Amino acid sequence: MKLLGAHVSIAGGVSRAPMNAEAIGAKAFAMFTKNQRQWSVPPLSEEEVELFKRNCRERGFSPEAILPHDGYLINLANPEREEWERSVAAFTEEMRRCQRLGLKSLNFHPGSHKGALSEEEALERIAEGVNRALGETEGVVAVIENTAGQGSNLGYKFEHLARLLELFSDPSRGGVCLDTCHLFAAGYELRDEEGYRRTFEEFQRVVGFENLRGMHLNDSKGEYGKRLDRHHSLGEGFLGWEPFRRLVNDPRVDNIPLILETIDETKWEEEIRRLYGFLGN
Repeated sequence: MKLLGAHVSIAGGVSRAPMNAEAIGAKAFAMFTKNQRQWSVPPLSEEEVELFKRNCRERGFSPEAILPHDGYLINLANPEREEWERSVAAFTEEMRRCQRLGLKSLNFHPGSHKGALSEEEALERIAEGVNRALGETEGVVAVIENTAGQGSNLGYKFEHLARLLELFSDPSRGGVCLDTCHLFAAGYELRDEEGYRRTFEEFQRVVGFENLRGMHLNDSKGEYGKRLDRHHSLGEGFLGWEPFRRLVNDPRVDNIPLILETIDETKWEEEIRRLYGFLGN
């Protein structure tokens, strides 16, 4: 079963997210659990937690169909110790919020070493922060998102993702989310059948589909291999529609959230409808 959806708004509270997803015909959704551009916010009230769970139940969204994302300020690769500690504390709090909401995962970007650390040093630093959060929470999987490799961001190679999974203290609580725009920008071909096959064969060899917990479906404003992290509406960027037709017919991505983060949310309902229309075609 394909679980298609989008990263929906939590304006008015996290309990609104399931209704926003239902309104666009989604069977999955992503969300922030708090304002993504602030370090701290008030804790979730018991009323809001219970309302979120009830709204999810009533609209058929299981925890496995929801892929929350952490805040943009968090950088678990930060070379400055004080700022790193702040990021670890914020990431841990986001894991706790997911746990309270009954969610099973938290999607995060690996972070940037800012040119001050080697890639291996930065990966070890990220894992140290994640491991601290894992030790202070239960049941929530830390889901690493691949990146375009813009600037000094890590995660643009499958080897980075595999190394982080290797460094996590509890292998059962580590996973991966693949973003199609980021893949393409980082030099993984998806546009033609051969490139698609090679990319996902390499992913299976290096990381393994058993570790794939979700995907972000985005076209790309940047050209192939240019390391530009700029999403576009499906079919309007350099990827075009064909990679997404292949994805919705690929059984290896069944039963995981396939989430739109495309730039025009007014098109999400139509994009989801068109993607479901590709099934069997």
